[in-house]
Amino acid sequence: MKSLTDLSANMASAGWLILNAIRIYWKTIFIILYPLALLPVFLFDNVAALRCLYVVLLMAGYWVSEALPLPVTSLIPMVLFPLMGVLDSDKVSLCYLKETNMMFVGGLIIAIALEHCNLHRRVALYVIKLVGCSPRKLNLGLVTVTMLVSMWISNTAATAMMIPIIEATLIELEEQGIGQMFETPSFLDGASSEKMSADEEDEEDPKRPTKETMCYFVSTAYAACIGGNGCIIGSGTNLTFKGIYETRFDNSPGVEFAKWLFVNVPMMLIMMYLTVIWLQFWYMGLFRPKSADAKRLNVGKQNETVARKLIGRKLTEMGPMSFHETAVGCLFVLSVLLWFFRKPQFIVGWAELITQHKVKDATAALIVVLLLFVIPSSPDFIYMFSKDEEKRPKAASHALLTWKVVQQKLPWGLIFLLGGGFALAEASKVSGMSQLIADHLHGFAMLPRFWVMVISCLFATFITQFTGSNVAVANVFLPVLAEMCLVAKIHPMYLMMPATLSCSFSYCLPISTPPMAIAAAPCNMRSTEMAKAGLGVAIISLATLFAVFPFLGSYIWNFDTFPEWAN
Repeated sequence: MKSLTDLSANMASAGWLILNAIRIYWKTIFIILYPLALLPVFLFDNVAALRCLYVVLLMAGYWVSEALPLPVTSLIPMVLFPLMGVLDSDKVSLCYLKETNMMFVGGLIIAIALEHCNLHRRVALYVIKLVGCSPRKLNLGLVTVTMLVSMWISNTAATAMMIPIIEATLIELEEQGIGQMFETPSFLDGASSEKMSADEEDEEDPKRPTKETMCYFVSTAYAACIGGNGCIIGSGTNLTFKGIYETRFDNSPGVEFAKWLFVNVPMMLIMMYLTVIWLQFWYMGLFRPKSADAKRLNVGKQNETVARKLIGRKLTEMGPMSFHETAVGCLFVLSVLLWFFRKPQFIVGWAELITQHKVKDATAALIVVLLLFVIPSSPDFIYMFSKDEEKRPKAASHALLTWKVVQQKLPWGLIFLLGGGFALAEASKVSGMSQLIADHLHGFAMLPRFWVMVISCLFATFITQFTGSNVAVANVFLPVLAEMCLVAKIHPMYLMMPATLSCSFSYCLPISTPPMAIAAAPCNMRSTEMAKAGLGVAIISLATLFAVFPFLGSYIWNFDTFPEWAN
């Protein structure tokens, strides 16, 4: 009997050790076993399309699980496609530095210049001061600033910029006795009302954000995600779409900056302000004047006065606008004008006046990037020959941007992530994998095109809630949609652009996308609360997309005709 007991104890102990080892080393185990589990994909029918599918599934698994860093997973095509006979090394390498990647680099460097001189923060504070500082107006102002900034810089950077401003404002209001960031914990029963030790407080973390606090933080993250859809350089998914679309349909006019703005800015504005209404209804008692949420905000004009003073003090601390900020601001405006008027359709573009060769948006971005490294950050050179020796510069001024700053702030891994996606798209086309999948989805593709778009967008929105990278979702999903468009004779833009935008509707969980994690952390927002609010925002975004895109997009691309260049 004793031996049986010992045996059971030993087995239980061994089982616990195995489970603990799996918990600690699950990434290594997954990295080894997952490729082996996928081998049947091509072993029984060893054709190029299925070998390509094997690599796609392998990368999708690594991307979703993040067993390897996302940029490292993105380098797998460089190893496996040549070795498995899918694509030559030279062709795979070219995918990692396409025109879209260069546009991405150029756009990011311009955004880094804005952050480096602190111009983005000054603009944010001025807009908030202009809009007003009552709770609902302040929320509207913060959301508007975040949305507009996120059109031009990454949604992660936009959120990271705005969250400290929000946090400082709420803390100042609380110190003045107006508003409250966290709920005061109340303990009803005698046992729980006893004073908790410091360790217990840390462990249980009783600080819960008020509804007003949650509204400020989470609406900022939503604004960054929605704003990123407004401009083609605002999100990695937009650039992924541009690269895949122009690779697969190389005879097409491409994805043009001005056309993207014309279609997506109206949708962005509708999504954003419907989202504000929803969040203020949910958290701030909008349209519910008798609710506790509405009464909590009814503190008169004192709240607005304190917030306005705080914003004014922060602007005073920044001092007058410097030459550095002015020059970077002018170059930013120049970059927008160069993108917009490269090929605006209603007049001859500047590129067409200069050359007959095809000039794309990367060239416009890099013109401004070069100027950022040439123009000095201080105009003291004008005193070089001044009679006043004190005014003469002692050393050359730094440029508006230095390479050291770029090295520190440029997210190099995202370039590999985009490149890996473009390599998948190229291999999918060459090997016939996308065509193979599209043929198996022939029945689905034969549905009315509106319902094909709806189902595709719903699928993309659902998947992107549970992955840390919406770019990875777009990389896997868009090549298949491109082939489906050919099978069903649907204009590629009709399916691919809405699906791209849907990949950014990742609102429901902190793990969905970095802005959600950045917003949730400082206010201790629970995932369940974020899911409730995010579900409403996802429904608003999808409803707006389905209602507006088919009609607005048809004015630009004529969705009723299947283009000849697609064949």
